[in-house]
Formats: sequence, structure tokens, C-alpha cells
Amino acid sequence: MADRYVRVKTSQGQVHYGLLELNQSVQVLNAAPWLGGEPNGELLAPDTYQLLAPCEPSKIVAVGKNYSAHAAEMGGEVPKEPIIFLKPTTTIIAPDDEIAIPPQSKRVEYEGELALVIGSRCFNLTPKQAIAAIWGYTIANDVTARDLQRSDSQWTRGKGFDTFCPLGPWIVQEISPTAMIQTFVNEFKKPFQSAAIEEMVFAPDYLVSYISQIMTLLPGDIILTGTPEGVGPMQEGDRIYIEIEGIGKLQNTVVLRSPLPVDDDDIEELEVDT
Repeated sequence: MADRYVRVKTSQGQVHYGLLELNQSVQVLNAAPWLGGEPNGELLAPDTYQLLAPCEPSKIVAVGKNYSAHAAEMGGEVPKEPIIFLKPTTTIIAPDDEIAIPPQSKRVEYEGELALVIGSRCFNLTPKQAIAAIWGYTIANDVTARDLQRSDSQWTRGKGFDTFCPLGPWIVQEISPTAMIQTFVNEFKKPFQSAAIEEMVFAPDYLVSYISQIMTLLPGDIILTGTPEGVGPMQEGDRIYIEIEGIGKLQNTVVLRSPLPVDDDDIEELEVDT
């Protein structure tokens, strides 16, 4: 099995990067692995930590319509160049954390994706140079308020709510281009999404090169590479499972966020009207 790099929080509240062992113990690293972190000799027992999202990026750069069939199901053509957008880092949640459906939206959908982890500062790279800039791979769910995405002239609101980027459970450094990405909902045996990552319109090295010609990518930054066809709505209580061969499984439960707050002035007006 490939090395699995994690980020964990101990029962004492300390946060560490580490290497996950087969028995679920964690070898603590003295820094993020893409910054040269090495084991410091400390070992965390399985019941003494919780998994966090595996990195803390300065930004999340996401790619839209990067699978032909998904572009078609969204009612569009395959783009001639990558369509990119940003998700705020406050969208990130850990494995098993809850995805919160906001009251502003009536249709929130899952989008299982392969996520690239950048390992070094890079700008204006060629695709060949970009290969070396990809330190590793993890799993993401590019959660989307589809009704808001369609009603707005851009995607920031529909893609940017807190909890809209589950990430993890860990990072691996190698993945086969034929690896399958699949999304399951609840206990259904048949995946709602299923495709090989080699079906991407724009390959990972091309994406990193393209994005680096626009903005500087920093160590630990995340690039979401697009989702296959089969996106669909999530409801309160749903359990979403995204699996990628060679990485593992990302699991999250769906809840409803609290209703929008009401100002005191609004309450007074309501009392007067009644």
C-alpha cells in the first residue's frame, strides 16, 4: 500500500502532519511532507487523534466541465480551455464532518473529484515542469448549490458556502491514470458517478501549467480537477461516499444549516403587523 499522509488533531488539541500506518497509528512528522517533513519519533495511537483535512491550502482552484459527459449533462460543450474558479478555504471540512445545506438553496449537489496537492511554489510552468509540481493526490467533493450557480452570473456563491469542500481522507503520491472515481449515496450499491480519471478533458499536468500561468501556486495549494457525469442532489441525512482507486474513500453526512437569522427590527415589525 502507498504511503498515506494525514493531518491530525490530538486529544490535547495539537495538530500534526503524519504518516498513517496499517494499524491506524500515526508517525508524527516535524513539518508538512511537501516541505520536507520527516518522522520526529512520536507515534500516536489510533484512539488518540482525529483526522483533519489533509492540508491547509492558501487557495482552492477548481476546474469546471473537465469531463465530456459532465459538460453535456450540464447543457454545455467541452471547453476549448480550462474553466477555472476559486473556492474559499473556509469551504474545507474533514472526513466525516457534516456538509451543511444552506437555507438560501433548494438544490445542493455532490461532485466527486480528484484533488491535486501542489508541492512547491510555481509560476509560469510548462506541462512537463508541472508534473514535478504535483506532490500528491487526495479526494474532494466540490459541493454546489446548483440553483444558485445557475441563477448567478458567476459561480462564487453557488460553490462558496462553508462546508462545500470535503477533503481527504489522506494524500498519496502516486495514482494510476486508469484509476476509477466513483460516488455513492447512502447504501445504494450502484455508483451515481463512475469514470476513469484519464477521461479528463485536460490532464493534471496541463491544468497545473495552465493555472500557474495565471497565478502563483504555493505549497499545499489544492486543485480540483473536475467531476464526471452523474452529479445529483443531496438531502438531509444522506451519506456521501467518494472513492478513488489507489487513494481511499471520503465520507460525509448531510445536514441542514440553521435558518437565516432575524434582526430585532424585523421581529418588532412582525409583532406590529400581527
